[in-house]
Amino acid sequence: MRPLFHPAIREVRLEAILHALSDPNRVAIFVRIAGAAHSQSCTAAACFTDRVIPKSSLSLHFKILREAGLIRSERHGVEIRNVSRWEEIEVRFPGLIPAIVNAYIRSAH
Repeated sequence: MRPLFHPAIREVRLEAILHALSDPNRVAIFVRIAGAAHSQSCTAAACFTDRVIPKSSLSLHFKILREAGLIRSERHGVEIRNVSRWEEIEVRFPGLIPAIVNAYIRSAH
């Protein structure tokens, strides 16, 4: 298996974060991962809607979130577990993630 790419925090670009969180499915996945008390499997993190997201689309969403620097993913057997990099991003881009997440939560209600 190929290793999963995770950019160093100094390499995380604002444009990549904004692109990753511009998609409603990806921001919902990120909010779910960020709000979890422990790492989330891809399947568990994607259970936020009644709509079924095809596995290929789900894989792409996680790849975009990971390569933007928003999540860290680790393989555990056949499962991939994901955690948020919110705290690291907050140091690099103060206030960015809370502003995006709060806007998403307000618009979802």
